[in-house]
Amino acid sequence: MSNMATEDRGEQREGVGKRALITGLRGFTGHYMARELTAAGYHVYGTVLPGKETGPDMFPVDLNDRAALAAAVAQARPDVVIHLAAIAFVAHNDAEQMYRVNVVGTRNLLEALAHGPHKPSCVLLASSANIYGNAAVPVIDESVAPAPANDYAVSKLAMEYMARLWMDKLPIVIARPFNYTGVGQSENFLLPKIVSHFRKGARRIELGNLAVARDFSDVRTVAKSYRRLLAAAPAGEVFNICSGRSQSLESLIDMMNDIAGYRIDVHVNPAFVRASEVRTLSGNNAKLAGTIGAIESVPLVDTLRWMYLA
Repeated sequence: MSNMATEDRGEQREGVGKRALITGLRGFTGHYMARELTAAGYHVYGTVLPGKETGPDMFPVDLNDRAALAAAVAQARPDVVIHLAAIAFVAHNDAEQMYRVNVVGTRNLLEALAHGPHKPSCVLLASSANIYGNAAVPVIDESVAPAPANDYAVSKLAMEYMARLWMDKLPIVIARPFNYTGVGQSENFLLPKIVSHFRKGARRIELGNLAVARDFSDVRTVAKSYRRLLAAAPAGEVFNICSGRSQSLESLIDMMNDIAGYRIDVHVNPAFVRASEVRTLSGNNAKLAGTIGAIESVPLVDTLRWMYLA
């Protein structure tokens, strides 16, 4: 029998009899994370913002409502936790809310888990590769010193430092995802915006700095990486989640020109060029692969085609 077949059977057994809690279940990543964990046998619970659509095993709770969050954790009794709930848009215009949700909200979650009736085997916190800022090295591994260049990145780095205060009480793992995308991501983000223009047959698009380069992954690859980290539970460790390759904005436009079969007219809008722009983000994922094994990444052109045809 092939190693892949054996691996698939192992993944299907991985979560049987276990409970998983996903914060931000209704978010872009939460949808794919729930599907990944359910397929691996976990009973999935999740938090959603109050006022949003709920369903079975979902708790409408604000991360800054300590009592409600503690009650949800006590009811879910999770064996593993994946913390995705956050303000994740770099250009979000309410810095105070960003810090309150990303730092204080995470602290409230860790407090609830540490004081809850059931200790999880792994708590995975989603940070961000934005914490590296404009790194002086071409490829970034986990040893590169943080140099956050915007409030979002500072909030995520502050969250990481705060989480270290809880590492003697909880098996915490920190993930630093680089850019990733897929079907369902908001058009506030770059790639969904570009794909949307092509889906509509638009002849013109306004973008920022075309020389900006990013390391893009497919959301399904990210969800699989998170699941495997939850199973491995390397407490106290930090991992880059990335493809190891960067693509310029210009090259992304070329890919979409080929997929859609026409060339779009690109105009650089100075309003979209941020003063604190991180120019290049390209990650090293060797530490991740060494811990959870190699995960075959989806070529970016295939991800873009999936989004275009969805």
